[in-house]
Parts: sequence; C-alpha cells; structure tokens
Amino acid sequence: MILNQVKTDIDVLADVAEQVQNAEPDQIRAYFEGLLPKFLDFGVKVLLALVIWFVGTKIIKLLRRILRRFLERSHVDVGVKQFLDSFAKAAMYFCLFMMLLGWLGISTASVVAVLGSAGLAIGMALQGSLGNFAGGVLILLLRPFKVGDYIIEDGNKNEGTVTEIQLFYTKLQTPDNRVIVIPNGSLANSSLTNVTQQDKRRLDLYVGIAYEADLKEAKRVLAALIDKEERRLAQEEHIVFVDSLEDSCVRLGCRLWVATGDYWQVKWDLTEQMKLVLDEAGISIPFNQLEVTLKEHDTQGKM
Repeated sequence: MILNQVKTDIDVLADVAEQVQNAEPDQIRAYFEGLLPKFLDFGVKVLLALVIWFVGTKIIKLLRRILRRFLERSHVDVGVKQFLDSFAKAAMYFCLFMMLLGWLGISTASVVAVLGSAGLAIGMALQGSLGNFAGGVLILLLRPFKVGDYIIEDGNKNEGTVTEIQLFYTKLQTPDNRVIVIPNGSLANSSLTNVTQQDKRRLDLYVGIAYEADLKEAKRVLAALIDKEERRLAQEEHIVFVDSLEDSCVRLGCRLWVATGDYWQVKWDLTEQMKLVLDEAGISIPFNQLEVTLKEHDTQGKM
C-alpha cells in the first residue's frame, strides 16, 4: 500500500515538473503562491506536533508518578513496581508516537499494515527482546528473587545484590560497587542461587590440628569459643566434630547458625579467633613442610 502511494507521488511530481517546465512565468508564480498556504499549514502542524510531544511527555511523567504512588500504597514488591513502570512508560510513549503520526496526516493504518506485513522479520529481529520480556514476566510471577536479594548466576558466575528488575534486564550491584546487567531471559532459563532469601544461614568452619595434639582439649576449646559467640542463633544446634583424618592433620569442624546478614562477619571473626584460642591452648595447626636429608658419601670407599 505504501509502496503504491510512493509510486503515485513520484508520478505526480514528474507531472508537476513537466508542467513547470512548459508553463509561463505567471503560471509558475501562481503555482508557488498556491503552494505557500500548504507549506504554512504543514509548518503549523509540525509546530503543534512539537507542542503535543512536549505536553505528552509531561503527562506521561505525571501518570507514571500516579502509578508509582498507587503501587506503593498497594504494598507490592519493588521489582513489580519497577517492571510495571517500565511497561507503562513504553506503552504510553508508543501511543503518543502513533497520535503524532495521525496529527501529521500519516495514516496509522498504513503503519500498522507495514508492521503486520513485516511481522515475521520484526519478530525474528526482536526474538531476544521478546524472550527477555517474557523472562521478566516469569520472574515477577514465580519470584525466584526480588529487589534486595543477593543472587549468584550459576552459568556465568555473575553475582551481586538485585537493584532493579526492568522490562528486559535485571541489574545487580557487586560488593565492590560494579553494576552487572543481565537479560531477564537468561535469569529465567538458567539456574541461580539466592543467597539471602532465607533469614538464617548455617556456618561451617574447619581447622586441622596435629595428630599428637590433645583432641578432646581442642574440641573443648572450640566449643567454648562457639558458646561465647553472641551472634549465634541460640535456638539452633551448634556442634564441634571430627570431620576427617587427613594425611597430616585431624580436621575438626564447627557448625552453627547465624542471621544471614551476619554470616560473613561472623565467619571472618571466628576464623581468626579459632587460630588464637588454639595457640593459647598449645595446640599446633600443622602446615605443609618439606624436609631435605643430606647423606655424606664415603670418599675413601670403592668407586
């Protein structure tokens, strides 16, 4: 349809050029004087279109603000608010764009027809984006994570705190303040680990002691250390146990439960304190050593 219209316009322009070439000067002047109102009318339409665009963007911002306030009062998840806000923004700008096309005299039906005829090509080109959009919908419905969770993408080992769930992408902030942008389709179709979804985590610490060390004393010292830890969840089981008998040491384990937010700090603090209390108790922690024995050769012996 549009191609036929373009061909018709070209034919009209060719006829006009031929008429201008064969016309008298008075006819040419009269012709351009007749075009002047049309140019003025088109210029007014463009100016009004710019005004409509400016006012439309302001209205869109106002409607998005109203939508965000409504969602906040509804106490929905932050990720849902971000996703719906992105979707509403894209939809309203598309409607504004189509309205401007109609105002300028461009048939929106023709635009829709072109989009429909080119649907297969557009679908192939936007296949990844549509998959990411569908992935975002699945994330919001199934909720494997939410804004504020610390997740690890098992496939590419990307990890960080979820800060935004957008229309096509999810943003993570790493502990060293980097931002990782991951397509929603990848997160929806691959395994991931949600580290902070639960409010408590089990902490396992291990240390090796020498075979000649007093095993019972070592367990008593470590148990006393765990008992004194104030950040330990008292209602959960804690235990000190022999984990394995290694080649050069007896491997002891300490198991306790802590709040998810305290996990790393408790891990670092107890690892340091385990070394200190074992040193105070005179219990050695073996480490790999290389012993070299030199033998003297009898220089007077037979060669």
